[in-house]
Amino acid sequence: PPTVMFSSGVNNTDDRSKDSLRNVEQTGEFVCNLATWETRDQMNQTSATLAKDVDELALAGLTPAPSKLVRPPRVAEAPVHLECKHIKSIEIPNWGEEDCFVLVLGEVIGIHIRDEMITAEGLIDVARMRPIGRLGYNDYTEVSGDSSFTMIRPP
Repeated sequence: PPTVMFSSGVNNTDDRSKDSLRNVEQTGEFVCNLATWETRDQMNQTSATLAKDVDELALAGLTPAPSKLVRPPRVAEAPVHLECKHIKSIEIPNWGEEDCFVLVLGEVIGIHIRDEMITAEGLIDVARMRPIGRLGYNDYTEVSGDSSFTMIRPP
């Protein structure tokens, strides 16, 4: 099945879960909202370690949108949303008692893509979307028309 993953890492001896991990494990559902160049600052704000009762979407100025197949909301500003059912969480070996790293796997059960991100051929225009990805530390990368290329796979 189509599967996505994200990792959750915290250094917190009182509550070893970030809200994302806790919410996924409690509800069995989540939405993977594609972060883009346009939403990079808001995405970064939602990564803060905050009290459980703080609404991270509101804090970042993002708009919740109802999902179709799961209870958690989608982020209206994201061009792609993947509605997911939790498959499993895997704790990753770590370097000390304070660190906790968890790999979360989810089965994609619903996909939403903005129409303007789909080409006339029915393909996703990744360069137009300008998605970002985390590299490590505080570093990220952006996929743009200048950085993407096509290679045909051999038969």
